[in-house]
Amino acid sequence: MQQEVIDLIIETAKELGEDELSVDVELTGETELFGENGVLDSMGLVTLVVAVEQAIEDRFDKTVALADEKALSQANSPYKTVAALAQYAAGQFEGD
Repeated sequence: MQQEVIDLIIETAKELGEDELSVDVELTGETELFGENGVLDSMGLVTLVVAVEQAIEDRFDKTVALADEKALSQANSPYKTVAALAQYAAGQFEGD
């Protein structure tokens, strides 16, 4: 499931395009999204998170909250890399 979500995040980022995300690199699971070496600023991260939540609902018929208090309080940020965000999202599927 995690690889499917990684692919979905990358696909969603491509759909948003460089104009909305200001990303001009090829995303992979290891791409750092946010932080010191991240490719997104805070607005780009919010844009991507909202779009990924919607894409997950559309594709998997699952509702997830990727910007909740639990995500924001974790020692290892789910926004660090594409794979970390996918792992966090996939973990919410198991909670259903």
